[in-house]
Amino acid sequence: MAVSSIVFWIGSIVILLAVSAFFAGSETALTAVSRGKMLQMERDGSRRAADVNALVGDRERLIGALLLGNTFVNILASSLATVLLTATLGQRAVAAATAIMTVVILVFGEVLPKTLAIARTDRFALAVAWPVRMAVAILGPIVSAVQIVVWKVLGLIGVDQEEFGPVQPAHDEIRGTVELHHREGGVEREHRDMIGGILDLRELTVGDVMIHRKSIVTADADLPPRALLQEVMLSGHSRVPLWRGQPENIVGVLHIKAIVQAAMRNGWSYEGLDIAGLAAPAWFVPDTTTAEEQLEAFREKRARFALVVDEYGALQGLVTVEDIFDEIFGDMPDEMEAASRPDVRRQADGSYLIDGKVPVRELNRELDWNLPDEEATTIAGLVIHEARTIPDVGQRFAFFGFKFEILRRQRNQITALRVTPPSATADTVPAG
Repeated sequence: MAVSSIVFWIGSIVILLAVSAFFAGSETALTAVSRGKMLQMERDGSRRAADVNALVGDRERLIGALLLGNTFVNILASSLATVLLTATLGQRAVAAATAIMTVVILVFGEVLPKTLAIARTDRFALAVAWPVRMAVAILGPIVSAVQIVVWKVLGLIGVDQEEFGPVQPAHDEIRGTVELHHREGGVEREHRDMIGGILDLRELTVGDVMIHRKSIVTADADLPPRALLQEVMLSGHSRVPLWRGQPENIVGVLHIKAIVQAAMRNGWSYEGLDIAGLAAPAWFVPDTTTAEEQLEAFREKRARFALVVDEYGALQGLVTVEDIFDEIFGDMPDEMEAASRPDVRRQADGSYLIDGKVPVRELNRELDWNLPDEEATTIAGLVIHEARTIPDVGQRFAFFGFKFEILRRQRNQITALRVTPPSATADTVPAG
């Protein structure tokens, strides 16, 4: 074989390997590209980002075209190598060409371009977007024909095309991405919790975020005005529900601002004011309302306070805008509250003394725990649910890698317990 012919064959193989590298790298970059970033770049006027979004929008067609192109050039390159080596190696050319091209295609046609695409995903995707669109347009008819054949074959074995929906819901995908970046150090824990809190609003009900009725400060509307005024002013809250007959019979909600405004109109005197008459009508919402729906209802009603009832109309608690915001930003004590919370106290051995009514979600957020909160709202409720009984003082349990010890109990309510997280358990050295 003439030297010029050898140069031609080698040059052709090199070109085909370059095309193979282009297809392989493009597949990796376009399937791993940040769709959120590309969408924002498109909104900012980037034509290349628009090409990327168009390609990713029809991923099945994109992958089919790239695989078709890559397979074709790899087979053609291997065939040319076999023809080139046949002139010198004869019958051994097939084995030699297979061995050589396997190594060459693996290194230069697959691993190298895909490694580069992973290292510079977005830049690589933007660079190849236009030529890949051209390739997809050219190979599109063939890919469509192949897809029809594939689905026909899958249909014969009982696989329906409708089964291939989104692999992961958008909310779960966002949550998983944020968690991954947090583990890699790119997202701080506080930011992860805030994003997770926003995503959780559509899953949480007001029953999960409300203040339980046992913790509500209320006042008897039939008290003498001066006594009622004193009780409301000393409550430490800006709004106080009023009841008549029995504490669960709420007849209105008294706002301190309404009292101050009435006193101002009365010459800054509280004498003669009908304090109970200043109460606004109570707003009752079902405990099954989602936190997201309740937040929207607060916005539409221009309110910040609602009472929560169950399906029988019995009072369960109250919910405020601040309670929902706390699910996003974490507990934010105001200037009237203590800087530290006495209901969660860390001990020298790594355990925690915790009030039974502390919500599990707050513990998970503040202490970075992972206790389940689907079946119970409070830490005491979680222990009762898992123990399938109301434990006695001194009983100990182990759930989810944590250790629980009952410290105090009032009737059927666990009021205090010691919780030892897995890290403290692992660090504890047995005495002996």
